[in-house]
Amino acid sequence: MAMIEGFRIRNYRVLKDITMGRIGTDPTFKDADPLTSLVTVIGRNGAGKSTLFDAFGFLADCMVMDVETACNEGRRGGLEKLLSADVKDDPKATIDFVIYYREAQNERPITYEVSIGYHPKGGQLCVASEKMRQRRQGEPYGRPYPFLDLVLGHGYAWAGKFSVGEGEKEATDKMEVTLDPGRLAITTLAEHIKDHPRITKFRNFIKGWYLSYFTPDAARQTPKFKPERQLNLRGENIANVVYYMANKNSERFLNILERIGKKIPGIGKISPYVDPVTKNVYLQFHDKGFISPFFSPQMSDGTLKLFAYMLLLEDPEPAPFICIEEPENGLHHKLLADLAREFRFHATGRKNKPQLFITTHQPYFVDALTPAETWILEKKGNGFATISHASDNATIVSMVNEGIPLGNLWYSDYMDDETV
Repeated sequence: MAMIEGFRIRNYRVLKDITMGRIGTDPTFKDADPLTSLVTVIGRNGAGKSTLFDAFGFLADCMVMDVETACNEGRRGGLEKLLSADVKDDPKATIDFVIYYREAQNERPITYEVSIGYHPKGGQLCVASEKMRQRRQGEPYGRPYPFLDLVLGHGYAWAGKFSVGEGEKEATDKMEVTLDPGRLAITTLAEHIKDHPRITKFRNFIKGWYLSYFTPDAARQTPKFKPERQLNLRGENIANVVYYMANKNSERFLNILERIGKKIPGIGKISPYVDPVTKNVYLQFHDKGFISPFFSPQMSDGTLKLFAYMLLLEDPEPAPFICIEEPENGLHHKLLADLAREFRFHATGRKNKPQLFITTHQPYFVDALTPAETWILEKKGNGFATISHASDNATIVSMVNEGIPLGNLWYSDYMDDETV
């Protein structure tokens, strides 16, 4: 499954310039450790965790809509609200993303770079530049070769695999293109699957991201009966997913119930109920202390949230990249370390594994993490955020190796810049 090894974000609100992991095309970060399968960003309230989460959502939205609509989606408020404060009045300013990823473990890495800003002629929102690069097939080292290179929608795209010694073929595969600068080129070129298989795979990779906006109130809704395989972003269809899993994948569903039962005292069984008249679907929670079951509107926020996470993780065909913001909300503190270990297991302990990206400010959750999995986001006096990797600090690594939990170190301010 595809995996992000590193990324960079510039000029996105408080994220003036942050980089996480390895970026092979950047001399500063080409030798950095790649991102792990489980990535957790910790930080105090207001440090920029939600902004980081939304930055991924913004890029994913750009895959399915034009950039102006994506800038105004939800509560973003347009490009002028998204640009970092020190450049928002600069008509040449752009929001910049760099993603360094592999389609599979043995595949050559690909670098995707995109800048979004105002068009110099007319001032409308546009894709100022867009580029994709990869080493030629058969070259273990060397400078990555651009197979997409556009400025304001105009430039060149290449097809084929760029094998070593195929110089003549590369020349014939070079195509001049002029595209709508209001949309990402990869969304347009991906329609020509045979000509641009790498672009298509990358577009599908990002379109497949799952950013969890789960809310217990949404999960308490009573959807019409419609068996669904995957949980949607807010969880309104959780009862339909339960019905699907209970009937189509009963062994896995029983596994989920058993695992949840070990973590939620009293819950003996969870099952779907379809009203024969209205065709609405309800979740029934059978408490060991009561004869009649409870329905989801009567269950606690924490129970519903934990159950939703387990459904998401147990998906036999999970999204390649899953983002969850502050999973600790509504959960008892003694469940948090177990939840972190569940996340790690599903990110590393299965063949078809997703990459999990978590934000949190709960030390009990952080206690179960390793320094390699942990990044520290802090807001500085200038109002912009910085990010550091816990594993880059020898003091933190040494203290964890001595048996001190990482969350304890964070709670005791050992992981603040002023301390370390």
